[in-house]
Amino acid sequence: QHAEIAGSMMNAPVLIVALDLPDLETARRLADRLRPAVEWFKVGSMLFTSAGPDAVRMVRAAGGQVFLDLKFHDIPQTVSGGITAAARLGAALVTVHCAAGPVALQAAAGAARASGAPLRVLGVTRLTSEGGRLGRAVLSAAQQAQDAGLDGVTAAARDARAIKIRCGQDFRVLTPGIRPAGQAADDQMRVATPAAAVRAGSDYIVVGRPIIAAPDPLAAARAVLSDIERAARRTTPSRATPASAR
Repeated sequence: QHAEIAGSMMNAPVLIVALDLPDLETARRLADRLRPAVEWFKVGSMLFTSAGPDAVRMVRAAGGQVFLDLKFHDIPQTVSGGITAAARLGAALVTVHCAAGPVALQAAAGAARASGAPLRVLGVTRLTSEGGRLGRAVLSAAQQAQDAGLDGVTAAARDARAIKIRCGQDFRVLTPGIRPAGQAADDQMRVATPAAAVRAGSDYIVVGRPIIAAPDPLAAARAVLSDIERAARRTTPSRATPASAR
């Protein structure tokens, strides 16, 4: 189980299951089903638009941690207000789009600090549904996020290692677009397996459809956790940090 892995292993990224579902009750049933193995859940625009803050409260009431992936992209005052509200809700991670600009990113970082809550703010570099050679753009966005005081960024696995080299090991990288080996990419362009994300140095990995659309979501989640564990054991320990510290 993931709680056991996080507590006993080094260098194992946190698994976040995306609750990309149309209503609160469906999300609640899935979260309850997965909680024996999964602690972290993503609440994104689909569920938040449908259920609002109750989606965050539902996960927290079940003992889970929330990645609130709303990708704030607005004027600095509005971004700051959104971060403050996320902190009050008890989210652990929240996203703001790097394209909002340095002033908005600074406002987000400042709001998180002022809240006094253990909330980490991540900048969205580029979406994993975007194709092409984006390495330089991603690195530039990551540097901008770090300069603004954010805790990390979201980025494809292929960019994670370069971000860690540029910004340091303590700068978090969350990687969406994770697909177990043999799974369809769907509408994602820059996908990676859980093992590849571990090797690249990702701190968090987000898995949605391969788990939530599986015939047995709990078995699918445990299979991903096993992939993470095997890959983490093969990764050099020199850059390892406890997943529980993230």
